[in-house]
Amino acid sequence: MTQPTELLPLTAETPLGPALRVWERYLEEEGRSPYTVRGFVSDLRLLARYLSPERPIGRIHQQDLEGFLEWLQFHRGVPCSPKSLARRITSLKAFFRWLHAYGVIPGNPAERLVQRSVTTPLPQVLTPQEVSRVLETAMALRRGTKPDARPFVLFLLLYATGMKKGEVLNLRVRHLVLEGPGAPYLFVRYPKPSHRYKERRLDLPAEWVAAFREYQAQYVVVERVFPWSPRGVEYVLEGLGKEAGLPRRLSFAMCRWTAALRDWRQGMEPEALREKLGLSPVQWKDVARKLVRLDAQVPSTEPYP
Repeated sequence: MTQPTELLPLTAETPLGPALRVWERYLEEEGRSPYTVRGFVSDLRLLARYLSPERPIGRIHQQDLEGFLEWLQFHRGVPCSPKSLARRITSLKAFFRWLHAYGVIPGNPAERLVQRSVTTPLPQVLTPQEVSRVLETAMALRRGTKPDARPFVLFLLLYATGMKKGEVLNLRVRHLVLEGPGAPYLFVRYPKPSHRYKERRLDLPAEWVAAFREYQAQYVVVERVFPWSPRGVEYVLEGLGKEAGLPRRLSFAMCRWTAALRDWRQGMEPEALREKLGLSPVQWKDVARKLVRLDAQVPSTEPYP
């Protein structure tokens, strides 16, 4: 494997502190999300605090890392949840695998660290009956004495497409194709070139178009489809859920998972569903496992509308 130019200064004698700065730059140039970079680097800075930032990276051994994990759990004086511990083990493995893969260190001291599995709770979804109730409530608001199509447009968009909150907030009117061959549909766009692989075309239900035209006139929407703050759009969704009498807060994540479960139950091909949700193959593995469990747990006496 050819060593990238930016790694050439690194050797086994490079102190841990400077090596972390090079790794941070490498992750950023690879297009990793800011949250991933921040999490990885934060975890490794804890290691530097434990071992010393002056410790040469080639003189860090498996027993050092095992001592670090014990310190995190029992001696640091700060709670370390099973989820945090699992993530920090992942960070250690990623960092030292990277160093070893590019020939900076002769061996990988993190290779034999045992990853701790964490059973995360299943995401919350709407039942078919709850979806019907939310749609009926949104339609009533749309047809009320003071017509408001916004809740209907927002919920139906999420339920039909399974888009993420960030994707919805970034949606522009120019991303919509509501007339012409094959319409209606929209394009999910990302401003960062490193995220272009997430871009995709998503079909829209015909009933959404009429509702959107009403909403567009009511709120004078000309650029962003939802020209409010993230919290402001969340309030619209939460208010709809309360109006529909849901026992749980209606959220973007709940709508996305409900849309995925509906498509799963309706027999959409796994690869098509993965692409519709904008997931990488690695992300899809975890999502597919959760969909299997959700399918078994969520009542299915009637299909999703």
